[in-house]
Amino acid sequence: MEWHFFAKHGVFLEEQTLGQRFEIDAELLFEMLDAGKTDDPLKTIDYAEVYRCIEGIVTKNAYKLIETLAHEIANSILEKYGLVKGVVLTVSKPSAPIPGIFNNVSVTLTRERSLMRGCEND
Repeated sequence: MEWHFFAKHGVFLEEQTLGQRFEIDAELLFEMLDAGKTDDPLKTIDYAEVYRCIEGIVTKNAYKLIETLAHEIANSILEKYGLVKGVVLTVSKPSAPIPGIFNNVSVTLTRERSLMRGCEND
């Protein structure tokens, strides 16, 4: 799932004031055998709900680091959606204030539910 949002994350005052576009690519890892066999929407993830979850974190908060944004999104997905066993999440910042020619600045994290206990005090 790849979604785009306008938000005010960044180290510099201009980023925090003016905002910019962010791209979030979320790969949810879960067992979908029941959903595939039964074609039952109740046995899978509500992707519209995941979108709203991510949108709320991206647009209603302001972080200096995209690493923190990625951490918050991944933890929230794992906390809210019991079917999800892991998430691979990329946060991209296409208009990062860096001199040079580039497509974007991004971070990718992989988080598994089994590792969540170690993140409680992060």
